[in-house]
Amino acid sequence: MFRGPIPLPPALPAAVMLLLAALWGLSVYAGWGLEAFCASGEPADDCGGRMALVTAVSSLFAVVATALTIGAWLTWRARLLVYAIAAWMGAEGVLFVGGLVAQ
Repeated sequence: MFRGPIPLPPALPAAVMLLLAALWGLSVYAGWGLEAFCASGEPADDCGGRMALVTAVSSLFAVVATALTIGAWLTWRARLLVYAIAAWMGAEGVLFVGGLVAQ
């Protein structure tokens, strides 16, 4: 149990990080991002090229999030858990905003 203003079981932030990582992975590697943002009448190559740049930038956030997630799981520090969740949300945010711009 993490000590702080609200006692928090460790499984809750771990589940949040796993879900965010799965969402990011499916958006990037399973084609969910391309399907969501390149479904209009535009040729797939044009939008796919722009989405590749968005994915590369989002991957930087995901690498940081992965490192923070591993560090948080190994040390069980509440602050690292918060930073890891924020980094995953940043990776998702970059992917979403970049996808909107790429349209």
